[in-house]
Amino acid sequence: MQTVFVTGGAGFIGSALVRLLIAETDWRIVNIDKLTYAGNLESLFEAGRNPRHVFSRTDICDRAALDALFAQYRPAGVIHLAAESHVDRSIHGPGDFIATNITGTYTLLEAARGYWSSLDEAGQRAFRFHHVSTDEVFGSLGPTGFFSETTAYDPRSPYSASKAASDHLVRAWRHTYGLPTLVTNCSNNYGPCQFPEKLIPLMILNALAGKPLPIYGRGDNVRDWLYVDDHARALKLVFERGEPGATYCIGGHNEKTNLEVVDSLCRLLDRLKPRPDGRSYLEQKTFVADRPGHDQRYAIDATKIGRELGWRPLESFESGLEKTVRWYLDHPDWVAHVQSGAYRQWLEQHYGGRA
Repeated sequence: MQTVFVTGGAGFIGSALVRLLIAETDWRIVNIDKLTYAGNLESLFEAGRNPRHVFSRTDICDRAALDALFAQYRPAGVIHLAAESHVDRSIHGPGDFIATNITGTYTLLEAARGYWSSLDEAGQRAFRFHHVSTDEVFGSLGPTGFFSETTAYDPRSPYSASKAASDHLVRAWRHTYGLPTLVTNCSNNYGPCQFPEKLIPLMILNALAGKPLPIYGRGDNVRDWLYVDDHARALKLVFERGEPGATYCIGGHNEKTNLEVVDSLCRLLDRLKPRPDGRSYLEQKTFVADRPGHDQRYAIDATKIGRELGWRPLESFESGLEKTVRWYLDHPDWVAHVQSGAYRQWLEQHYGGRA
């Protein structure tokens, strides 16, 4: 049985990947997660109870613990998703992002290199270290153009700078030490099990609670939206068939302004869960001061992964958004469990409840 390490496997994207791998492969998955505020084992559902799923509550900055896991399970590869990932949090507390995203990635790379160096020639050729990153490392686009695998880096926030640094470390370990690495840069993910600090789940839950729907600036910032299960399929493909040393950009071909996203959510909720007073959720929209250094537009050219690996998104923005809204409506217990007091206190301290 092939064993694969997934770091951050209790997070939003990581849990979607673990669910996919348990359902569609016969691999044993060692799920390595520190279980910070955004990690939630409930997001694994049935996959978390599968005998091929092994959970280890481990900090990727803990070299001794990582060495022990490599020695015990001897994986065929690592898919690295563990990261601090919220731009607003990085603005108010960048230290955690430096520690996890940079030092943690370095520590994991060194543990993987130590293990990989001990393998025979065939094992070294087969091993993969797949680092999952973001399109935010590329900075901000104007009204036209797209990010691609050759776009120069221009990170604008502590979060994106920390992810850019981790991308560079992974590529350096490939060129310096020969470690067989892969890098993917994805656009904004959305879907079930996303922690409610991010735009789409925050707006859904605020709307249902009768709270304001805060929109930064004029709401004209553009993002390319990628349904999380489409992303998980892409990650599996890259890990299995990607060329060592290569980078693949993964996007949903769904550019929307933040205002368009909120309007679409409100109209969906008007249809699926009407307000008791019969009025529209659109009336709850409110515009707030913009985020510092807010990038204007992200958009990805996903031609390479389509051409080389045959991947394309299966969900349109409209179909994915409806699936997402229905999921949150159908899972109030999951929502209640993740809305911890610590999260609410952080929002109140920095944004008066906004995000």
